[in-house]
Amino acid sequence: MLKKRVLLSASLFHGANDACTVAIPMIFPLLYNQQFLITQYSQIGILANLGLLTTLVFQIVVVNYAHRIEYKHISLFSLLGISLMLGLITTASSFLLLLGMYLLLRAFMSVYHPLGITMVSKTHPDQGLDFAMGIQSGTGNLGVFIAFISVGYLAQRLGWKMPLYVWGLVAFVFALICYVIARKTALLHRDLQKPDIQLWTQTIRDLRRWIPGFIFGGACWGTTVYYAPSLLNHRFQVPLGKVGMYLALWIALGTIMPYLFGYLSRKFGRGKICLLGLGGATVFVFFLGIAPSQETAVLALLLYGSFLFLIYPSFQSFVGSQTPPRTQAVAFSLVANIQMLSGAVVNLFAGVISDQLGINYPFMFLAILGVIILGFYLRDGSLKGDGPIFLKKTGPSPN
Repeated sequence: MLKKRVLLSASLFHGANDACTVAIPMIFPLLYNQQFLITQYSQIGILANLGLLTTLVFQIVVVNYAHRIEYKHISLFSLLGISLMLGLITTASSFLLLLGMYLLLRAFMSVYHPLGITMVSKTHPDQGLDFAMGIQSGTGNLGVFIAFISVGYLAQRLGWKMPLYVWGLVAFVFALICYVIARKTALLHRDLQKPDIQLWTQTIRDLRRWIPGFIFGGACWGTTVYYAPSLLNHRFQVPLGKVGMYLALWIALGTIMPYLFGYLSRKFGRGKICLLGLGGATVFVFFLGIAPSQETAVLALLLYGSFLFLIYPSFQSFVGSQTPPRTQAVAFSLVANIQMLSGAVVNLFAGVISDQLGINYPFMFLAILGVIILGFYLRDGSLKGDGPIFLKKTGPSPN
């Protein structure tokens, strides 16, 4: 029963958190078109870069205090904070105010990925890990699917503020629901170990082979969420409502694939599925970047999503299977921070090259990055089978 409560609570938390995460970038094309608050692509890059860096810093804070604060309390705090900041962002009257409020929002969004995934991994060891990781990852994508559809049409018909009001209310309701579901998980946080510099260093060494995969995943997610709406809206003149629908279809495939991940992993092996995800995402993000028409771009976007969303549960499962329970908060925070940092760097770069060369060039850059990382894993051989098990033990990492 505890396993089911944790998985249900974490999945709902993930869905609400990630839905609210993409609600803001979806309104950027409208603000850019209106030349209100956002007047250059580089400003989108600044928002994305500093927002992700803020998340990185606060994820480290969360990990350092996770052993003191109960999961149910910190999840309630996170979602209530998200709800509050979405409402306050609608009052922004300048880019600097928008930036400041957005950074506070990102701080509240820093809880799920280090702590929520840790709770799922701790309560679903061994054979149940791939299934649980697929469920929580797929539910996060389901939240994004709903957000893409709703935000696009609400913004197009009722203005940029209405989607934020709606999703602020959703975050408030989910905060209460998740708290009630997780009310009997009081002891889980006590098993977490307070990290020190030696533990961080040891964890980096243990998980070093998976770092390139998380770099690619973070770069792809950030670039797509922040720049794909502008690519479709500005390059191909797709109405914002349809942009939301196309991105919802993108994430829908990303929702289905993680739910199937457990089955695919058992049938073909986690390593092969991971390589397939890396290779397919690289090929189709390249076609997205060079697409000559709306139809080609949409098709490439959907196929790209089909493969991209096999990457996240694959690498998360590698981390969960190779990290002892007491240090998993550190491990998942570390890889989440790597994703955030790579997304931050690439998003800032993407804003600059979009202003200089065109909004399609960030996606061509992702393809180049994918080729390099895929080549690394093919040469390294660590994705053959299910990968090496560095930490075949139940105690903490040596300090």
